[in-house]
Amino acid sequence: MQPPSSPPTSSESLLQRCHAIAGLSLGELAEMANIAIPANLQRHKGWPGMLIEKWLGASAGSKPQQDFPELGIELKTIPIDANFSPLETTYVCFAPLLMPPGITWETSNVRNKLQQVLWLPIEGDRAIPLAQRRVATGFYWRPNVHEDALLRSDWEELVEQISTGQVETITSRQGVALHIRPKAANGKVLTDALGQEGQRIKTRPRGFYLRKTFTHQILSNAFGG
Repeated sequence: MQPPSSPPTSSESLLQRCHAIAGLSLGELAEMANIAIPANLQRHKGWPGMLIEKWLGASAGSKPQQDFPELGIELKTIPIDANFSPLETTYVCFAPLLMPPGITWETSNVRNKLQQVLWLPIEGDRAIPLAQRRVATGFYWRPNVHEDALLRSDWEELVEQISTGQVETITSRQGVALHIRPKAANGKVLTDALGQEGQRIKTRPRGFYLRKTFTHQILSNAFGG
């Protein structure tokens, strides 16, 4: 079996690609794709996601559009424990700290990324060597009315703080489903933001993340937990 050479042409063919790798280990997938396996994920945190993207034929990379822009589908790999509970929060996208005027929840990049998600759980228990961690069965998810309302409420509250110069007062404890926290390789990376007096300030880049409680409910609904 070889990784595909082109993006999938439909949501059905994408799901078929998912099902073809379900149950296989990251080591098996890496070997078939002729990709080196890192010893651990400390310096290669995004490696499992990049490997899965290769096997599914994702084309967007780190661009601010979905991983499968032609299909309007975002891929989210999620590390899970033996009980199918998520082991970490899920990164959605960078939080723009100089907000464009007129942006709304409907036109936001967060909503664009979460309109239709292909969730692909992967064994994430650190007791399991990286190469032996298996890929679970992928599934599609669209936010229902309740989930969309939760995400919208969190997004609007956080964005209001950003746009009124309160970015430095935002804590990771805010938000029921969605929260903001620093997103950078190290603390020395800085970006422009709006200060309390309307001036430009330098601060650490921030990212939007889905809480584990929120993604745990998504996984429970999908797998009947």
